[in-house]
Amino acid sequence: MSRVLVIDDVPSQQDLICRMLQEGGISVIRASSGEEGLNRIRKEKPDLLILDIVMPRMNGYEVLRELRADAATKRLPVVLCTTKGTDYDKSWGMDMGADAYITKPFDETQLLNTVRRLL
Repeated sequence: MSRVLVIDDVPSQQDLICRMLQEGGISVIRASSGEEGLNRIRKEKPDLLILDIVMPRMNGYEVLRELRADAATKRLPVVLCTTKGTDYDKSWGMDMGADAYITKPFDETQLLNTVRRLL
């Protein structure tokens, strides 16, 4: 079974994403900050990462930059899932190395189709 790490600092958003994934038959790991997420990636080696951008201390762009600079994680599929929905935000996220970009609010089908495509 594939394992997806969800990094989101808003508990209600994290719960929603995790529930959708679990109902879709996907195993979920959680982290509430960029720092915690990087530690979990190194320890648990997930198959995919769903990453919020707007987080305190270490934002999603910083997490993504660190992942792409490390040979061990540079190929980890990353889905940015955020409220930042301008064309510039989407372009910047993809240029930073994201594999997909989903704007909140989203529907379950969009999330599951994106995750399954990248797994």
